[in-house]
Amino acid sequence: MKRVSTLIPLALLVFALLAVEQATGQCVMCKAVAEDSADDGGLGAGLNRGILYLMAVPYILLSALFFVIYKKRKSAS
Repeated sequence: MKRVSTLIPLALLVFALLAVEQATGQCVMCKAVAEDSADDGGLGAGLNRGILYLMAVPYILLSALFFVIYKKRKSAS
């Protein structure tokens, strides 16, 4: 049983390392779109807003979660 428990994380690590190449390919595509649309600013500005939205949502959700936990602990004590 111990061998199986060490084999699963190893398989996940190998999978993650193989998936890196596909993930970096997407960055090149976004960069090319942003560079092509730098003149008019329409598509590039929308792309930048989308990136900021995707970046901000997890921070907002985690902040709300920690705020609720803080309030519950403070009211319990």
